[in-house]
Amino acid sequence: MSKPAGKGDGPANRSARRVLKRSPAEPSPDLEDVLQHGASLRKRRLLRNLRPMLPEILAAGVLQCMVYSAFILNASRSDWNNLAIVCSVLFVLPFAVALALLGFRRQRNTFSIAIFVTFVCFNVAVAVLSGLRIPVSYSALLTAYPIATIAMIVANLRLHRSLEDRVALLDFPQAAQVAARLAGHVAVISDKTADIGAYDRLLIDTGTHHNPEWSAFLTKAYMVGVEVTPWFNFLELREGRVDVGAFDVSHLAYTPSQIYYSKAKRALDLIAVIVTAPITIPLGFAVWLYIRTLDGGPAIFVQTRRGYGGRPFNMLKFRTMYHGRQGGATRTNDDRIIKGCRLLRRLRLDELPQLINIWRGEMSLVGPRPVAEYVAQASEAEEPKFIHRTMVLPGITGWAQVNSGYAGTTQEEINKLSYDLYYIKHLSFDLDMLIILSTISTVLFGRGAR
Repeated sequence: MSKPAGKGDGPANRSARRVLKRSPAEPSPDLEDVLQHGASLRKRRLLRNLRPMLPEILAAGVLQCMVYSAFILNASRSDWNNLAIVCSVLFVLPFAVALALLGFRRQRNTFSIAIFVTFVCFNVAVAVLSGLRIPVSYSALLTAYPIATIAMIVANLRLHRSLEDRVALLDFPQAAQVAARLAGHVAVISDKTADIGAYDRLLIDTGTHHNPEWSAFLTKAYMVGVEVTPWFNFLELREGRVDVGAFDVSHLAYTPSQIYYSKAKRALDLIAVIVTAPITIPLGFAVWLYIRTLDGGPAIFVQTRRGYGGRPFNMLKFRTMYHGRQGGATRTNDDRIIKGCRLLRRLRLDELPQLINIWRGEMSLVGPRPVAEYVAQASEAEEPKFIHRTMVLPGITGWAQVNSGYAGTTQEEINKLSYDLYYIKHLSFDLDMLIILSTISTVLFGRGAR
């Protein structure tokens, strides 16, 4: 039966619907579909986004129940009804957290959002159990809480990774080159009537697609929940580096959260030094004693490096080369390295004295790696923008270190600059956490050390 025409069913509206007309084989939702069937569209997208998080959700639920049950059984309690209620809540809790995280899927602060949402949901669950007068073991819940937090951080990372895999690129003259840089994981769309319901992000070229010709298609994308992003912004985020040639200091438009974090970063550095002191001090003393025993002389040496704002400072390191033979870039299989110290360099234990530099305020845990003055001068002669990496405190580890490793030449230093500028531009707690985790992985697999 044909649908009767309404008051607004004039020639202009019929023409607009023809532009957004659905294919019989595979429906493409237009504005009318969103209004009439929006709930079903959201449901399909919800289930699709939830799927990559399921392993962590189930693991968190099961592990929390096991930990809580172990505490209860160890206490010789026999209130099985209460145990079943609490375990049911703990099992359902990760699903609730995951649903909440889906609402923040367009935010890139994956670590902090996962931590915050898990904290809120967990406390709400505990408050509900307490309000219902259900006896609970708070020590068991406190033990289960880190399990949920770690699992949901991993789940949120998997969610964002899956969203980046479902990307489409609107066709424009350089679309093939952009798709190639994205390693072929992107579909190129040239048909304005194409169905984009299977994608989570649509990449556009602002100069080509911000015009009336593509306005209906972009409106459809917004209405069905597909995020529209300029391709060069997405490429920068995907590669984790900026185009040095196009970079300008005016691009640094920090958000309030970045400003607050930059102010809190110094306090977090000091807390990290204090908290790790019971481990780092004995470990540092053992390294100092080992070097003094094998080669005598001072075990710590001082290097003048360029620091914040281009000011020089004295960076401390354990001496891992034989006395009188240090200096110059380290070579592969360098015979100047003291016996056994190659492992120290691989594990980055030679950097332990730089915790003193952090305490003095000359360095941070995370930031662009400080370079010697002669290296900085040679690099600036090749690329004047090299000076911009001193806009933040240098770090023991950094984004360039975990992505491109050791630099032994001026050209390699300049190549690392694109990563350092990316770090400065996207400074955040989440990026620092990612760098720290990547550094741990780098140390375990020995990448980048010579």
